[in-house]
Amino acid sequence: MSISIRLSRGGAKKRPYYRIVAADTRSPRDGKYLEQIGTYNPLLAKDSADRVTLIEDRARYWLGVGAQPTDRVARFLDAAGILERTARNNPKKGVPGEKAKDRAEERAAKIAEAEEAAKAAEEEAKAAAAAPAVEEPAAEEPVAEEAAAAEAPAADEAPAADEAPAAEEQTEG
Repeated sequence: MSISIRLSRGGAKKRPYYRIVAADTRSPRDGKYLEQIGTYNPLLAKDSADRVTLIEDRARYWLGVGAQPTDRVARFLDAAGILERTARNNPKKGVPGEKAKDRAEERAAKIAEAEEAAKAAEEEAKAAAAAPAVEEPAAEEPVAEEAAAAEAPAADEAPAADEAPAAEEQTEG
């Protein structure tokens, strides 16, 4: 018979309360156990003394006869100074899985395509802006000649007295 020191859940729904028990590994989580050696109330503050209570001599006894604590109970026993827990290392903990990597590659490809399309549109806009700019000076030359021709007769002739007030009324209205 192999024995484990584990948590047995009690309490109401959404209000957990755990017993720290020594139990046969084949028995159900909340089922029959050999002995209760402590309690754990996760609803209490982490610095509360009543959050984890242990009967140290019974915990040492069960460890002495070969009981294996679960990871959570091993943490409690380490905090109480009963059992030295070795630090565990999981270097793959933060590494994403295969599907997550595939999704990230697809997203990166879509972003790259969008950036290329934006650059192409920007270049087209620059080319379109540059092309009319080249044509505009050619179009301005005849306009400049017409403006000079229109100004020349006006400089020779004095404006009529009737025309000046009409120009002022148009600018006001």
